Amino acid sequence: MEVASFVFNDFQENTYILHDETNECVIIDPGCNNDIEKIRFKEYIIARELKPVKLINTHCHIDHILGNQFIADEYNLHLISHAGEQIVLDHAMQVAEMYGIHFKGSPDIAETVEEGDFINFGNQKLEVLFTPGHSPASISLYNKETSILIAGDVLFQGSIGRTDLPGGNHDTLLKMIREKLFVLPDNTMVYPGHGPSTLIGVEKKTNPFF
Repeated sequence: MEVASFVFNDFQENTYILHDETNECVIIDPGCNNDIEKIRFKEYIIARELKPVKLINTHCHIDHILGNQFIADEYNLHLISHAGEQIVLDHAMQVAEMYGIHFKGSPDIAETVEEGDFINFGNQKLEVLFTPGHSPASISLYNKETSILIAGDVLFQGSIGRTDLPGGNHDTLLKMIREKLFVLPDNTMVYPGHGPSTLIGVEKKTNPFF
């Protein structure tokens, strides 16, 4: 499985495309919010002849959903996320106005997932880990076969997600990282919602929050 990452919007958010030899792909947290970013995204899909089959939000903070409507319309996809993130999505327009962001809205969550579910595409499957704390119902996505974790804004290189936004809880976030993420193999590659990738083993040893 190949992981392609794009840094989009003023928040420097990481958008991911996961694909394999079947050319089916999933799009995770699309943050593309202007024509240049959308063209960059489409060019990658076209150049590799990929077929987008899933649109997923790890959580629904504004920087991770700016491209939701574009992706949904462009590839005829519905939105997959945890049901507990719908309340965050409901307030997205208000948040966008607060930041002065041009935002055309997002489709509602049409397919919900929970802890232990699997999201399938191509020859791959992503296990859903329920990891709230940064947001009310954030999920992380784990592929055991390739030791890949898409962590959203839960765990970063040398840091963790902020917990001062509505629905955040510091103690819960630390608990989720310890109980859901740090139990994964040390060689698990973590792809976060911002910043560079890291390894579970490295974060267990060096992350200052632990």
